[in-house]
Amino acid sequence: VQLQAFGGGLVQAGGSLSLSCVVSGRMFSMSAVGWFRQAPGKERAFVASVTWSGDSTYYGDSVKGRFTISKDKTKNTVWLQMNSLKPEDSAVYFCAVDRNFNRFTVTFVRSYDSWGQGTQVTVSS
Repeated sequence: VQLQAFGGGLVQAGGSLSLSCVVSGRMFSMSAVGWFRQAPGKERAFVASVTWSGDSTYYGDSVKGRFTISKDKTKNTVWLQMNSLKPEDSAVYFCAVDRNFNRFTVTFVRSYDSWGQGTQVTVSS
């Protein structure tokens, strides 16, 4: 499975950005697609995830109510709509595939085994 993330950029605090993740390759074993982010000097952190066959969504506490994850299986694409952005949202955002979805481990980096290249999001104050 290959993933490509798009849509990063520079935005002012309070603004919005939409990221997209295009998935290709052998997708038959995909069970969920997630977004993570990593700021300089910090560990990679869970942002959101959506199950591939169903419509279950999961969010990290810091983005609940501001970010929305969605998917279009016909386009093999997952979006992350980010609203009310804050400077602390600045990071490189990665999308990744989970092949063995488990709602108890959906936030774990190790649950995901295929990763995209990342896209930079910078929120200015």
